[in-house]
Amino acid sequence: MEIIPAIDIIGGKCVRLTQGDYSQMKTYSDSPLEMAKTFEEAGIRRLHLVDLDGAKQKHIINQDVLKSIAQGTSLQVDFGGGVQSDEDIELAFSSGAHQITGGSIAVKLPSLFESWINKYGAEKIILGADVKDRKIAISGWQENTEVDVIEFINSYMKLGVQYVICTDVAKDGLLQGPSIELYKEIMAAIPEIKLIASGGVSDYQDLEKLENIGVYGAIVGKAFYEGRVTLEELASFQK
Repeated sequence: MEIIPAIDIIGGKCVRLTQGDYSQMKTYSDSPLEMAKTFEEAGIRRLHLVDLDGAKQKHIINQDVLKSIAQGTSLQVDFGGGVQSDEDIELAFSSGAHQITGGSIAVKLPSLFESWINKYGAEKIILGADVKDRKIAISGWQENTEVDVIEFINSYMKLGVQYVICTDVAKDGLLQGPSIELYKEIMAAIPEIKLIASGGVSDYQDLEKLENIGVYGAIVGKAFYEGRVTLEELASFQK
């Protein structure tokens, strides 16, 4: 299982929100690059970088942070937040993103999202599936839809998408454990999926549970920043 630490950016700093609420923000580092280097030195290969300013403004804001991490480390960065147009995705890739993650855009402008899959290759595009009560939530989880999560993922798997980050909104930032049953259901319905679990990881045991059910990767944020899981424990999952 790939361990994928998350760095969320507001104002150029490394922060975490609770359940996507900007009023519940905690700053963990003034230097996202130094934080990224810490992960790299532990042997971790990937990073989930989210431009929260960009998500709010609906276009990329923190490309300089992306560029500094892409140039200053060997981490494969998947980048999301504010990637809403052809200009945004070009900026993300030119700034060093290895992959981009699109969630709201895949719901609101499916033809644009499909064009990115065709232009850049399905392996470069991660589908973001944020889930609230089995339905897709968009726009930083401020909008609920009636789109079923498995139907949503299936529609893009048919277009070639391989990687899916699935976040259970109800779990994110609460350190109460990941949505094991939801992930098992998704993988049973779509066996070929490379499912990346996100939200709720509270300790090493949660990561073991995710590895045991066979997810491709696990995103870790608050559990690391709050000292509930160590760098050594994260690195122990890397092959």
